[in-house]
Amino acid sequence: MEQLEKKYGLLTAIAMVVGVVIGSGVFFKADDVLTLTDGNIILALVAWAVGAFSMIFGALVFAEFAQRIEKSNGIVDYSEVAYGKKFGYLVGWFKGVLYFSPLSAILAWVASLYTMILLGSDNPTNALGTWILAVTYMLLTYLMNYFAPIIAGRFQVTTTMIKLIPLSLVAIGGMISGLINGVTMTNFTDAMSSVGSSSGTLASAVVATAFAYEGWTVAITINGEIKDSKKNLPKALTLGALIVFLVYIFYFLGIAGVLPTPEIVSQGDNAVNIVTNQLFGNTASVILTGFVIISCLGTLNGLVMSCIRVPHSLAIRNQGPVPKIISKINKKTNMPINSAIFAGCLSFGYLLLWFFSLNETFGAYIALDEIPIVLVYGLYIFLYMWYIKNYTDLNFFSRYIKPIFATIGSLIILYGGITNPSIGMYLVVSVVVILIGLLFYRKEASVE
Repeated sequence: MEQLEKKYGLLTAIAMVVGVVIGSGVFFKADDVLTLTDGNIILALVAWAVGAFSMIFGALVFAEFAQRIEKSNGIVDYSEVAYGKKFGYLVGWFKGVLYFSPLSAILAWVASLYTMILLGSDNPTNALGTWILAVTYMLLTYLMNYFAPIIAGRFQVTTTMIKLIPLSLVAIGGMISGLINGVTMTNFTDAMSSVGSSSGTLASAVVATAFAYEGWTVAITINGEIKDSKKNLPKALTLGALIVFLVYIFYFLGIAGVLPTPEIVSQGDNAVNIVTNQLFGNTASVILTGFVIISCLGTLNGLVMSCIRVPHSLAIRNQGPVPKIISKINKKTNMPINSAIFAGCLSFGYLLLWFFSLNETFGAYIALDEIPIVLVYGLYIFLYMWYIKNYTDLNFFSRYIKPIFATIGSLIILYGGITNPSIGMYLVVSVVVILIGLLFYRKEASVE
């Protein structure tokens, strides 16, 4: 069996959590959350808090799993121990084919979208240049992760540090501005008067925050490559989740300190540019947009790191298509070459599907940015229940409170996801893909 070497430390693991979670979501979901809560900043903050609630308590549960189970791919390992090899395989198949791959495609597109905005494009959403850039970003990220995995790890740490710069500046500058000009007080006063009458859908708003928070489990996909992972991975999950929550709340308050909530809603994704222009001027706004692009590329890098490893983690169990081929590791790079090719094909396939979705080629928009996340939270609930039943040596808080709170957060996200118009289509596709995955399931557990 060919194994990956332990090459990443605690800092890289934390950067995986913070760097993947803090990506595009916080920038282009802030207005969505306000829209879904009818512009009510209080309900929007509640939505952000509930989304974080699920992430933080989920991270605490997974941190306990990480201390007890150390193999090659966290979520697959935990599922396998809990419910057997077939369930673990199906979870890995789902994460590899229906989760990481579509999200990597979305992030490549978002990074290219903000690049086009920086270059002055007025309507970049579906421009040819946007799609060419998306393909380029995706290709370069895969090549870097395969040929230079150490550099990819350092890139993850570096982009994490860089992406905190615009968030911190907007948070601090915006909150100070809001206190001086009274915008913050006005937003909260208006929200207080309309909390009871708001027709916004809080659960749907929580789902929108779930996209922004998603990625906190990505670090566990490299647990087999983290030095002293039983000690470092729990720290990374817990600290990373808390850092993300604080950064998001302060950033959101910063945005709401500069613009009235109705204007944030009406401006949509462009609200960030307006805020940075008002706070720092046009030149600084351009620089901050560059930081946003780097932020998105850092998240893309973290997702690709996971995309490459999931097929390999299945193949070393003699699972999935052609496991003897997929499990092969390049001796020079210590990376699974065929697993990278397989994952890359999936990512580019989903990028094409995202193009079709935005153009409603199949007659409807498919929410590839949210539905995979909703479904994976459903999978987490099974692990939370097993955790309660089997970890009897834990104290009351660790055994019951952590997983129950994590489950409550997951159920809220599931409820919000059910209301998505394209959930039915995606569920049908998911079932078909999982059934296809069953064709590659084997009872033998290892590759010679």
